[in-house]
Amino acid sequence: MVLLGPTLRQIGACGQKRIRMNQKEKLQNIIVNGEKISPVLPEEMKNYLIDIDGTICDDIPNEEPWRMKTAKVYPEAQQTIKKWFTEGHIITFFTSRTEEHRKVTEDWLKRNDFPFHGMVMGKPRGGNYHWIDNHIVRATRYSGTFSDLVKKRASIEVFENS
Repeated sequence: MVLLGPTLRQIGACGQKRIRMNQKEKLQNIIVNGEKISPVLPEEMKNYLIDIDGTICDDIPNEEPWRMKTAKVYPEAQQTIKKWFTEGHIITFFTSRTEEHRKVTEDWLKRNDFPFHGMVMGKPRGGNYHWIDNHIVRATRYSGTFSDLVKKRASIEVFENS
């Protein structure tokens, strides 16, 4: 098991571990003003952070954990995530489920054949997320269709000096 952050960890079969190592090798070191900064992935490779409840399966609140074991899979989500994983992208599930739900969630993902590299538990609840980062961030709101992504022009909120 490889720790990637305080609550993100790699799980899975040897094949997933091999892919993870290959992705790490693809990280590009960047120098800015003579100083090394956080590495970045090549543009063709994506770090997918994917919600679970209401995005890849039934929307189940943390207050009803007994339902997590039998959540209904959204087949389009499963197919698309398998495709992205096979293409070499990083798949991380980013969920509002708590650490106490980690085992039932990992077991469900494995049983339902969702390939992934890691999970981040404890995402803030309530939606209306606004992610601020020094790396490129792209967001896609799930609204009932899970498929390959397409490019569209959109209006976004940015800092005044951006």
